[in-house]
Amino acid sequence: MTFFAAVRERDRRLTKRVAAWQQPCVHRTLSAVEEAAESSKLWCGAAVVMAWTGGRRGREAAVAGLAALAFAQLVSNGVCKRLADRPRPPKEWIPHDEVEDRPDSSSFPSGHTAAAVAFTAALAPSWPQAGAVCAVPAAMVAVERVQSGAHYPSDVAAGAVIGLASAWLIRRFPPLAVRVRR
Repeated sequence: MTFFAAVRERDRRLTKRVAAWQQPCVHRTLSAVEEAAESSKLWCGAAVVMAWTGGRRGREAAVAGLAALAFAQLVSNGVCKRLADRPRPPKEWIPHDEVEDRPDSSSFPSGHTAAAVAFTAALAPSWPQAGAVCAVPAAMVAVERVQSGAHYPSDVAAGAVIGLASAWLIRRFPPLAVRVRR
């Protein structure tokens, strides 16, 4: 079995297993977090709270998080989704009606996950406690994307990698810009 065939088989099995979760409390919680994260509302709200209450550290964390989020969305939604025209998981794999609400765009990568991970990973060095708090809904967004049938697990993993890379680049950019000016 080739590497890609193995990934497709794991994607199929994990997608079906996670989508089959029927606990109403889990389903409602994941859906509520995803709705809050839609259009980055959750992350923008968190940035406002951090900037308002966290002083200089909060403002630095908020700016880094929002910059990484914007870069991750540009890469995932503006570039990668256009290059990788991957269809969403088949509707027959998803045993609930939430599958009807998913977007028509490419499944690869998960832009929601990229944004959530980028925001969280970029702010964590400035304010580790806020990073730990934001990691919980970020993980919930990633799980919800598979549970709802919007993405395969490999889409979510790729989104997480894009988010981590975006956070790393944003955190590294200011020191690099200062060196170039000298």
